[in-house]
This record gives sequence, C-alpha cells and structure tokens, in this order.
Amino acid sequence: MRFDSNVIARAKQMKLIMQFGVGLEGVDIDAATKKGIKVARIPGDATGNAASWAEMAICLMLGLLRKQNEMLISVKQKTLEEPTGDTHLGFPSIDDLIDKKGIHGDIYEFASDADTVVCCLSWHSERVLHIFNEKGDLLVNVARGGPLDYEAVVHHLESGQLGGLGMDVAWTEPFDPDDPILKFNNVILTPHVSGITEHSCISMAKVIGDVALQLHAGNHFTGKELVN
Repeated sequence: MRFDSNVIARAKQMKLIMQFGVGLEGVDIDAATKKGIKVARIPGDATGNAASWAEMAICLMLGLLRKQNEMLISVKQKTLEEPTGDTHLGFPSIDDLIDKKGIHGDIYEFASDADTVVCCLSWHSERVLHIFNEKGDLLVNVARGGPLDYEAVVHHLESGQLGGLGMDVAWTEPFDPDDPILKFNNVILTPHVSGITEHSCISMAKVIGDVALQLHAGNHFTGKELVN
C-alpha cells in the first residue's frame, strides 16, 4: 500500500506512519508533514536488517563469481566439472577506499578500479551509467532499481563489458519473469528478500509493537528513526 497525498488527506486520527523496514519511497513525506503526521523507519543496524542486506550482496557476488545459473544448466545436462568459476572476490584496505578526508572520491573513478561493484543507492540517486573500464566486471544491486539505467545495463551485458548482474531489486516490482534481461545466463534475480530473515523480521516486529505501545501511552518514541 502506498501512502500518497490522497490517502494521507483522508487521515483523521493518524499520528504516525512507520515503515516496516527502511524504504520510504511509498510514503509522501511532504504531505504527511503538512498534515502533522510523523513518518519513521526502523534503523537497519538495530534489527539485523543491515547485516542481512550485506549477506545478500555477498550471496549474489558469489553466485555470479561461481556462475550459479550455468551450474544449474550443467546439472540439467548431466555435465560434470562445468562451468569454471572465478575467485577474484577480495577486500582492499580501507585506505584504498577513502581519501584523506575520510570520504570516498568520485564514484565513477572508484567503480572503474573495482572488479565487483555493489550498488546501495536510494531510488532518487543519480543513475549509475558507464562506470566499468575492464571487460567482465560484475554489478550487484541490493538497494533500489532506479539508479541503474536499464538500457545501459542490457547494452553492457550484450557487449560483454558487464560480466554479470546480481539483483535483489528491479526497475518494477514484481519484475516480469519474461523480461529479456533474465535470458542472460549471467544475470541473477532474487525477489527483494535481502532484509527478509527470521531474525530481522522478529526484531522489526518488536520495534513496531514497542512504538505502538509508546504511541498509545503518549510516551516519547524510541527505537525508530523519524524523517520529518
């Protein structure tokens, strides 16, 4: 359900809109603010949500490196010891990732030096386009589909400039299972489950319950992140 301005305008007693997670693209924050309604989300580091997203990023990276889809094809064809995977997964020192001021430099320059890029940008971020210099680099997206230019991604997959794409999010959701991009063997799509683990769901549900009790009692909210 989307809380757009039309829905919010009809709210008579609403005091708080709280996202079960961190993404607030479905909430018109400006309309809620004008109505005097607080908007909040659950900090990912407090519930294990952030850790589960990181795990999914690594899962997709490994799936691309070890050619997960091609392995399934080999199983169906009863072929052993194929395909040959890759193992260039590595972690540079922090000094290689940040400048002397403590922040990373130009994103395009940074990405052009990487073998695998993990996109963690918000939906409204500038679109990521031609960031790969070396042929065969990998791209993993566990944030939102918006920052990736669909046509550019397809072009780079067709040319081989992009060696693989792992996505837990897509341009539209639910994503069309017959979309041409899924016909590439080096594309892995999961159904937006990065933050969906038993631990994170139980933890987030507890935060929601605690906030509901605080709201009912008229107490100060804790355990959430207000955005307005």
